Amino acid sequence: MIDTFTGVLAFAFLGALLVVGTLLRARVAVLRRALMPASLIGGLLGFTLLALPLDLGFERADFTAIAFHCFTLSFMSLVLTGGPRDAGAGGVTLGGSWLAVVWVVSLVLQALLGLAIVLGYNTLGDNSLSAFLGLLVTHGFTQGPGQALALGNIWESELGVAGAVDFGLIYASVGFLAAFVVGVPVARRAVRLGLNANQAARLDAEFLQGYYDEKSRLVTGHHVTNSANLDTFAWHIGILGVAYLLTDQYIRALHPIAAQIPLGSANLGHIFSHNLFFIHGLIICLILRRLMDRFGVGRFIDDDTQRRITGSAVDFMVVATLASIQFGLLAKYFAPIAAVCVSVTIGTAVLCFGFGRLVQRLGVERALTSFGCCCGSTGTGLVLLRVLDPDLSTPVARELAFFNIAILFLGFHVLTLMAPVLPSFSLTTIVGVYGLTFVAGMAALVALSRRLNAAA
Repeated sequence: MIDTFTGVLAFAFLGALLVVGTLLRARVAVLRRALMPASLIGGLLGFTLLALPLDLGFERADFTAIAFHCFTLSFMSLVLTGGPRDAGAGGVTLGGSWLAVVWVVSLVLQALLGLAIVLGYNTLGDNSLSAFLGLLVTHGFTQGPGQALALGNIWESELGVAGAVDFGLIYASVGFLAAFVVGVPVARRAVRLGLNANQAARLDAEFLQGYYDEKSRLVTGHHVTNSANLDTFAWHIGILGVAYLLTDQYIRALHPIAAQIPLGSANLGHIFSHNLFFIHGLIICLILRRLMDRFGVGRFIDDDTQRRITGSAVDFMVVATLASIQFGLLAKYFAPIAAVCVSVTIGTAVLCFGFGRLVQRLGVERALTSFGCCCGSTGTGLVLLRVLDPDLSTPVARELAFFNIAILFLGFHVLTLMAPVLPSFSLTTIVGVYGLTFVAGMAALVALSRRLNAAA
């Protein structure tokens, strides 16, 4: 039976890192002031431990699969959760559109910056890196570790871009760090200068230390099933299991057909593959939730419980991503990786905060939220927003609900049609499409900023 423990112990190790990260956040002042999440602290600790000459019994590859599947589960669980009823009400559509366009512009801007840095490094340095390793940075920063891993897998295993998985994991990890290293000081300065709309904003002890005191703990979730029959948590995990199985069969059925359809110099089969399981899982869960609501059984999903599953999957994904980083590769290519990450961080900050200054009302809130989303995830953007708006009384948090839907449509040509098989396109085609997207996005941002000011 000892052979069955490998995956379970790897998962247990990640859980232990999250516990230690939570304790360190509560006890170490610098971590509290930086609002560093436990998953990031634990992940950095795990990366350090695995880099030391210690025999912990784990390989970094043990955590790569966990990161991939936790990312997939977080997306699928998010779609199974009912959306806020007022997500499209009032003025949130306009603000959400602004956030979505910033994200799409960031998507192509980061890719172009990464490409330029790697091409420059190849010109000046001794080592030759694939130009696509520079383009990959946007899928680590703007899209996060799960998609960097998913696309990196396709690029490396099927399209011949060596090191794509490891580079993607590094970019994603640095993106989370950049979001907090840059975002938290900016947020604190905005509060100190009174630039935020919620003038009652303050960082209380519970927010800083990262856990609730006994008297102020929140009550969340409701029982759907009777525990004498089946625990509610097990029921929700079971629904995700059904969706996982359906997605697997859906991909197996469509992949042979899609593989016959050309896409660039590759084929559509790369998109209809298990490497992009999260996209197809999202579709299956969307259909499943709509059918459940249509036939009156949507009430058997407790949204609070589903959100806890989503949040837990994200936490495990982040800590697993950091633990998966190959120290040797990071050391070997530290110079180009650092140059790419610094340039992308600066470019993203200029984009988000520059256009935020054009918006008269809630400009700093939207700028900081978009910066968090473009360096880490929607959750990172929400954490930074809470520094300015602790009780989420402004509409920006609700705008994020519309944002999550809008980016799928606005970035469809890049996210779905090009990114999965990007190495099959010429650099000229990529620069042309990404460049036109950047120009169109910048024009749209100017127009949206004016509309937001007119509506204020």
